[in-house]
Amino acid sequence: MISRDLRKSNSEFRTLPLNLSSFNTAIQHIARSHKPTTMPKDIKKIELRNLELSDYRELKASMIEAYSDIEEPQWTEGQIRSLLEKFPEGQLVILADGKVVGSALSIIVDYASLDENHSYDDVTGNYSFDTHNPEADVLYGIDVFVHPGYRGLRLGRRLYDARKELCERLNLKGILFGGRIPNYRKYADELSPRDYIRKVRLKEIYDPVLSFQLSNDFHAKKILKGYLPDDESSLEYAVLLAWNNIYYQKPQKLAALTKQVARVGLVQWQMRPFRGLEALFEQVEFFVDAVSAYQTDFVLFPELFNAPLLAGLDNLPEADAIRGLAEYTEPVRDKLREFAISYNVNIIGGSMPFIREGMLVNIGFLCRRDGTTESYEKLHVTPNEASFWGMVGGNRLAAFDTDCGRVGVLIGYDVEFPELSRLLAEEGVQILFVPFHTNTQNEFTRIQLCAKARAIENECYVAIAGSVGNLPRVSNMDIQMAQSGVFTPADFAFPGNGILTEAPPNTETTLVAELDLGLLKQLHAYGSLRNLKGRRTDLFELRKR
Repeated sequence: MISRDLRKSNSEFRTLPLNLSSFNTAIQHIARSHKPTTMPKDIKKIELRNLELSDYRELKASMIEAYSDIEEPQWTEGQIRSLLEKFPEGQLVILADGKVVGSALSIIVDYASLDENHSYDDVTGNYSFDTHNPEADVLYGIDVFVHPGYRGLRLGRRLYDARKELCERLNLKGILFGGRIPNYRKYADELSPRDYIRKVRLKEIYDPVLSFQLSNDFHAKKILKGYLPDDESSLEYAVLLAWNNIYYQKPQKLAALTKQVARVGLVQWQMRPFRGLEALFEQVEFFVDAVSAYQTDFVLFPELFNAPLLAGLDNLPEADAIRGLAEYTEPVRDKLREFAISYNVNIIGGSMPFIREGMLVNIGFLCRRDGTTESYEKLHVTPNEASFWGMVGGNRLAAFDTDCGRVGVLIGYDVEFPELSRLLAEEGVQILFVPFHTNTQNEFTRIQLCAKARAIENECYVAIAGSVGNLPRVSNMDIQMAQSGVFTPADFAFPGNGILTEAPPNTETTLVAELDLGLLKQLHAYGSLRNLKGRRTDLFELRKR
């Protein structure tokens, strides 16, 4: 048995040098280079959970595929049983449609008791894992792999993010592991291990293991000689890689670590003509890639963000053109779902026209990063939407559970009807997303002021995102204006003006904000004013029909 921590022959990620003088071009290049290339077309759900002994057969099969260049690379069932008995929380698997396609295994060790030049045998207790100490302070990674048929989906990054979350939850100082440097053999005649690591860090040399780890916030702590005696590619060298838990506290302060924080990214979308559907997908992926690089939990697109495709239908009357646009809605939904899985981010897909039982409605999709989707609808259409397009209001109002709290979505005009957000608040919504589309200052002012009011009334965060620019050949969509932002309740724990952050007006950009959900719980219980608790339900009530 040898260490396999991220010893993939083909890394899931490559870091490209960034030319600061052409930032947008470089970012688009990165986005294109990160497209999943082997994602099964029929994949329905991605799940990350703790390993169970009943997973062993599938775990073994995936390990054999992942380490096809090693003879008998798999852990034995007895070794897996031992790990599960000693530290079940530290053993993770990723499943695609119920099949084990990746895993990360770890133990907790007392770093101070490790020899400064320890080997893999030392840290695992010669594969007995007797070195695991639940009272120790460092999470030590002993293996991680992804089935080659599922690479390109950033599952390795998801496993490492889960390890970081485990480290924070257990209040450990950090994560350590010995990482191979498989390309070092090519440079050994001219570079020392130290110089090799420096050049990899400066991106002058690419190493399939070390480059990946450095891009995931790990830093080189020490060079280990003889870590893996049979590792010829690395010439028996390994790099002790470390990730520091900045939230680490002494045990008596552990309760301070229970805060929930959700990071949201808003896309202030530039309306521009596209050559076709693939060009639209490329621009969407550019923004998903750019925003998810900040490890956001949500990406919000504006209402009718796919309207630029109407330019190709300008020979049709308005009502026919918008119905032609509706034919793209399901393909766009499927692509958003693919990006949600690949970039590990929940996508609030703005809204798009849709034909249902012969009627034109305005709907959007929540595409979760686990592969599941939900739909939401615009309940109130504007007089203009009804007269120009023949659009009708939907009939579904729902709150959605996500891995970062319960959320709701109101499309544009709907945020101007306070009953809707109050119904969602009664269902426990913590974040209200409002994708909108406005043409004039007075239209935008209504959206903005109503969104701010909804945050105060319902003691929740409200995030709004709109479009900017113009579409000269598209009737009823020719001019857009927006200023995206995140609004908060108005109490002492929040900004005094109720504005957490705002984008520059009428400029294509993104906006990233962190939302402390723990503050909402404090507000509900201890706020100076308590809008939800203080309602006179003895005099009135609000309910869905």
